[in-house]
Amino acid sequence: MSVKHLRLQPYLRLTRLDRPIGILLLMWPTLSALWIAAEGLPDLTVLTVFILGVIIMRSAGCAINDFADREVDGDVWRTEGRPLATGELQARDAIMVFVVLALTALGLVLLLNIMTIMLSLVAVFLAATYPFMKRYTYLPQIYLGMAFGWAIPMAFTAQTGSLPIIAWLLFMANIIWTTVYDTFYAMADREDDLKIGVKSTAILFGDDDLVIQGILQVAYLIVMVLIGQQLQLSTVYYLGLAIAAGLFVYQQFLSHHRAPKACLRAFLNNNWVGLVIFASLVLHYLFWAE
Repeated sequence: MSVKHLRLQPYLRLTRLDRPIGILLLMWPTLSALWIAAEGLPDLTVLTVFILGVIIMRSAGCAINDFADREVDGDVWRTEGRPLATGELQARDAIMVFVVLALTALGLVLLLNIMTIMLSLVAVFLAATYPFMKRYTYLPQIYLGMAFGWAIPMAFTAQTGSLPIIAWLLFMANIIWTTVYDTFYAMADREDDLKIGVKSTAILFGDDDLVIQGILQVAYLIVMVLIGQQLQLSTVYYLGLAIAAGLFVYQQFLSHHRAPKACLRAFLNNNWVGLVIFASLVLHYLFWAE
C-alpha cells in the first residue's frame, strides 16, 4: 500500500466515501424529484449537477458531523474508529474539508438559475448546523430530513423555475422517511447515546419506538399515495409503493428485538425503499406517461 494511499484513507473515512449508503439515501429522493419535475428524463446539466452535488454535500456533511462529535465518537462502539476520534485527523482538517466541499458544491450550483442558487445557501446552512442539533433537541432526525430533503425543492426550481405544491409534499414525505430510517440508526446507538448525553428520536420514543416507527412508515406511504393521485401516476408507481410497504414490514421484523446490528440492517434496508420508488417513477414516465 502506497504512502499516498495511506494519507488519503482517513479522508475517505471522514467523508464516508467508503460507505456510500448515505449518498444513496440522499440520491433516490433527489432523482425522484427531478424525474417528477421534468416529467421524465431531466435536463442533462441539471441531472449532472445534482448527482455530483449529492455526493459532495453528503461528504461535506459527514466531515462537519465528525467535527461536532469529535469528543464523543470514541465512546461509541460504532464510531470509535473514525479519524478524528483516533487522532489520525485533527478538527481543523474536518473544517477544511467541509469548507472546500461546500464551496465546490456552490460552484456547481452557479451553473443553474438564480432561484436554485438562493435555495442552495439554505442547503449549506442545514448541512452545517444539523450535527449540532443532537445536543439541543430529541428531534435531530427531523432536522436531518430537512437537510437531506432540501434538494427536492432545489430540483424543481432547477428544472422548472418554480416551486409547486407537489415539491413540498415530496419534501414532507422525505422528512418522514428520513426520520424513520435515521431512528433505526439511532436505535443502534441508544445505550451509548444515553451515557454520553446525545439526544435522538430513539431515546424520545423509548419503549414505543417500533409502534411510532410503524405510524411514521404508514404516514409516509399515505403522503406518497397522495402524490401519486395528484400526478395521476400509473399502476407501476403504486406497485412500487406496495413493495416499499413490504420492505417496511421487513424492517419492523428485523428490529423487533432492538438488537443494535439488526437495527442497522433495518436502516440499510431503506436503500431499497428509495430505489424501488425511484424505479417505479422512471418506468411510469418511460412507458405510461401521456
